[in-house]
Amino acid sequence: MEKAFLKISNDINRIRRADEADVEAVARIYSRIHDEEEAGRCSVGWRRGIYPTVRTAREALERGDLFVWDDAGEILASAVINRSQLPAYAGGRWAAELPDGQVMVLHTLVVDPARSGGGIGRAFVAFYEQYARERGCAACRLDTQVRNRSAMRLYPRLGYREAGRVACDFNGIGGVTLALFEKEIAPGADR
Repeated sequence: MEKAFLKISNDINRIRRADEADVEAVARIYSRIHDEEEAGRCSVGWRRGIYPTVRTAREALERGDLFVWDDAGEILASAVINRSQLPAYAGGRWAAELPDGQVMVLHTLVVDPARSGGGIGRAFVAFYEQYARERGCAACRLDTQVRNRSAMRLYPRLGYREAGRVACDFNGIGGVTLALFEKEIAPGADR
């Protein structure tokens, strides 16, 4: 399949808080990523039927922390953005001890495999950092399974420092090693 690449110049205006109509589109992206992994074309370390699922998207929507990349009605990417650090984060070598209110966390960043490589992931991370700054956070944190080679390359390129690796059970998947990443940011005014 030929990939359709978008020309993106950090256009984060396409990112918005998800609504009920977006949940199935997000779940289809999860399914396409599972398809790619099962076919051996990528390695993210997730498992179909366990994580992520339509329930993952629905629960994030209900909490109000599911965001989507909307390209004229077509959902091309999504992520969960909140202040919830996983228990495994206690094993991180963070730059500073910060209260939860000072840390924003990016979870389950996904880009439709047919659109990967066009800058959507980078733009989503830029949106996430801006969102964190506007809410007075001093650090952005995230994790990825060490098996996810593309994420392991992307985050350091975007200025994230690896803060350690921890073995854990991750959303129902056992035997996972998570790489923890952090980027200190200058907080801005909350909107």
